[in-house]
Amino acid sequence: MTAPILQSTLPFAPWRDPRTARLPGIIPCPPDGWLLRDDAFAGQMGERDRLIASATDRVHALLPEGRAAAEELFDAVLARLAQDAGYRIAADHVTRPDGVAVPLDRGAPLLTLGRLVQEDLCLLEARGEEHILTGAVLCFPASWTLAQKIGRPLTGIHVPVKGYAGDLARRVQRLFDAIRPEQPLMRYNALLYADPTLHQPRREEEVRTRPPASEKVFLRSERQCLLRLPVTGAVLFSIHTFVVRVADLTPDQREGLDRLHA
Repeated sequence: MTAPILQSTLPFAPWRDPRTARLPGIIPCPPDGWLLRDDAFAGQMGERDRLIASATDRVHALLPEGRAAAEELFDAVLARLAQDAGYRIAADHVTRPDGVAVPLDRGAPLLTLGRLVQEDLCLLEARGEEHILTGAVLCFPASWTLAQKIGRPLTGIHVPVKGYAGDLARRVQRLFDAIRPEQPLMRYNALLYADPTLHQPRREEEVRTRPPASEKVFLRSERQCLLRLPVTGAVLFSIHTFVVRVADLTPDQREGLDRLHA
């Protein structure tokens, strides 16, 4: 059995902070903090390389109308990585902190970025009264599939989410409309899992098997950032996935875990 890819610690416990304990739990993100690199970098990037090479159609989608935003994001990520001493950026490739050289292919912007950063990257653009998912590289889905979500609006994307329709949907849409390029936002989720696998797609119609609580020995948390791209106006929804053993949480973090559900 392949060893799980885990972080050694959880940097933030959203269930312990009153700002993030309730939906939508939005807080400001540092202007240059929408990309993170942590101690699971090498493991996660190796898995991203594998998935992008072997399951491209499952982890990547880009509508024609999303290409301009994807190219703008390509430039924005490279500019951000130029500030990280762990990366070495050349004219035609980037060498990651783990020593892997990734060719720069502007013709495949999201696939290239998916091999450079730990985050999954989703682009949403205003169409009428809602934002539509126009492109994404999604290697580490947690119970959803890109094929079912691409081209759908926020309300369609969140159909399986209990309690999303109505007031919460309107609040989220107002939030997307109001995001300013100079002030990214972020939120966290957290769920208990029995399986630490990062790539866990699930179609909306599939029934999820729920293991007993005694088997849920891993905690999975997503740091989700929202960033407005200034030229196209698209919103980047980035997802940094943490998976840690419950046993590695601090005593303070373990308080309140009984309120989490997988």
